[in-house]
Amino acid sequence: MKLRKAAAVSAAVLALAATATACGSDDKNDSGSSSSGGGKIKVGIKYDQPGLGLKQPDGSFAGFDVDVATYVAKELGYKPDQIEFIETKSADRENAISRGDVKFIAATYSINDERKQKVDFAGPYLLAHQDLLVKKDSDITKGTDLNGKKLCSVTGSTSAQNVQKTIAPKASLKQYSGYSECIAALQSGAVDAVTTDDSILAGFAAQDKYKGQFKLAGLKLSNENYGIGLKKGDAELEKKINAALTKMVSDGAWKTAVEKNFGTNYKYEQAPKIGVIVK
Repeated sequence: MKLRKAAAVSAAVLALAATATACGSDDKNDSGSSSSGGGKIKVGIKYDQPGLGLKQPDGSFAGFDVDVATYVAKELGYKPDQIEFIETKSADRENAISRGDVKFIAATYSINDERKQKVDFAGPYLLAHQDLLVKKDSDITKGTDLNGKKLCSVTGSTSAQNVQKTIAPKASLKQYSGYSECIAALQSGAVDAVTTDDSILAGFAAQDKYKGQFKLAGLKLSNENYGIGLKKGDAELEKKINAALTKMVSDGAWKTAVEKNFGTNYKYEQAPKIGVIVK
């Protein structure tokens, strides 16, 4: 009787172990190194940047950064429905990575020395330039025209700092948590100009609700090398993402994504070389 009971217990233990092993084989880690299965990867993007990272009314996401992130995730082994896009505002990007909220971030994330102290970057995958968005009838044509004017940018962005330090120290700065708030302030006349990357500004200006109201000043106030941010020291993931970005350029998907999201009026730079930062 005791022998039969012991045998039954042993069989149950073996069955549980087999079940756990089978379940484990379907899991996928965040670097995509495991085979198939229902794992997910969390990716940081912007939610309010037309042409780059925009959450649409139906809950889907669109934009160049979204396309880049989706391509990279695919090369890491994830299907589109396994990607969970997490909103990462400019001021919280480093924290989101260090907390482990996301595996990587593709969110108009310019590579600079200060940020590289806290996170690592793959890329760059796009070279943008800081510019100004102004009303169509504005007399602002150069950076120094901002002295005495009201300038808007986003908290945590380097754009406003660049203007105040080197171009227009007498500009009055207003900062919001998102660019959509800056654009609304420009439309209402609360500010005279919005500054950030030309890629971001072009996306807003092309929206139907703003079409014809604004113009880009056409200034190249800085070079912005967009990189994919990831946890510091994760050399393996950085290598995999760089390989994915290189493939995206070589197979034509990069150019297709640029032209689809920014339109023919945006004068984009050619795809930058991996690891080469344009100063």
